[in-house]
Amino acid sequence: MTFERARWRECERIAGVDEVGRGCLAGAVVAAAVVFPKHFEPHGVLKRVDDSKSLAPDLRETLAEAIKANALSYAIAEVPPSEIDELNIFNATMKAMNLAIERLSPAPDLLLIDGNRFRSALPIAFETIVKGDSKVFSIAAASILAKVRRDELMRSVDSLYPQYGFARHVGYPTREHIEAIRRYGRCAIHRRSFKLRELGEKQKPREEFF
Repeated sequence: MTFERARWRECERIAGVDEVGRGCLAGAVVAAAVVFPKHFEPHGVLKRVDDSKSLAPDLRETLAEAIKANALSYAIAEVPPSEIDELNIFNATMKAMNLAIERLSPAPDLLLIDGNRFRSALPIAFETIVKGDSKVFSIAAASILAKVRRDELMRSVDSLYPQYGFARHVGYPTREHIEAIRRYGRCAIHRRSFKLRELGEKQKPREEFF
């Protein structure tokens, strides 16, 4: 926990914050925030914490339980597709992150945010860290909690919309998913503001993404 260790000299509670699902065509964007006890050192299975995208599903779920058991506090927040369409994906992601941070108790005094942009709604100092989910333990832990929660949500709706294969691709723009949209159209959990070049649709301006 190199990043956290250096900052614990001046801070008591440091929260790692990350989101999952920004680039999906369907489902919520999910954010998580995690605070570990001051001077916490990973042990046991927690030594395998890494960017959630690089971990096998079974390991992610095991790590999520270990993270929850060892964290001083953690919180997860979701913004549904209807709000993503209303707010745009950047603003929806910022909302999810801020909601997760607001739900932490006790409140952190420093935020470590994955990425290069953050719009804070709270009077808490923050640092943005590019590729933070592969560099910072608490950010990687947050990415795991967010990923496990989002995958659970997508699997839970698979039986409602079996033609789309949500349990397999969890909403990402795979070939299977795009072909299902081509054949069946969009369902209630699709983000209608996300346009597909493969279907001849005009895409949203690039500045709405990050």
